[in-house]
Amino acid sequence: MKPLYWSAFWIFLLDQASKFIVVHVMDLRTHGQIDVLPPYVNLRMAWNTGINFGLLGGEAAMTRWLLVGIALVIVGAVLLWVHREPGPPLHRIAAGLLIGGALGNVIDRLIYGAVADFLNMSCCGIENPYAFNIADVAVFAGAVGIVLLPTDKKPS
Repeated sequence: MKPLYWSAFWIFLLDQASKFIVVHVMDLRTHGQIDVLPPYVNLRMAWNTGINFGLLGGEAAMTRWLLVGIALVIVGAVLLWVHREPGPPLHRIAAGLLIGGALGNVIDRLIYGAVADFLNMSCCGIENPYAFNIADVAVFAGAVGIVLLPTDKKPS
C-alpha cells in the first residue's frame, strides 16, 4: 500500500504548495493573469465552484458541501477497493494520484469555498478558455490509470 499513500501524499503536497505560491505569494487572485510562456503556458486565476469546466457551479453553500461529500465518498470507495484488491503497484500509484488530487480540491473548497484553478495552456491557434490545477491533472491521470493499466488478474 505504500505506493498509494506516497503518491497521494506527494500529489496533495505539490498541489497545495503550488496553489499557495500562485494565490498568495504571486498574488494571482489580485493580478488575475500572468503570462509565463504565451500562448503555451499562462496563469489565469479561476475560482471553480462546480466540477470540471464549471459544471454544476453556483454560489450555493449546498453545492459546495455536496461536492466535498461526493469527493470524500469517492476517496473512501477507492481506498476500500484498493485494500480489497491491491493490484499491481502502478494501479496503487494511479489510485494515489486520484486520492491526492481529490483531497487537494476538497481542501480548496473548505478553505476558499471553491477550487483554485490557475493553469491555462493553449496551442496551435486554439485558445483554451479554461484553467485547471495540479489536482485536476492527478485525478484525471489516476482515473485513466485505474481503468487502462493492466491488472494482475487472469480472466475467468
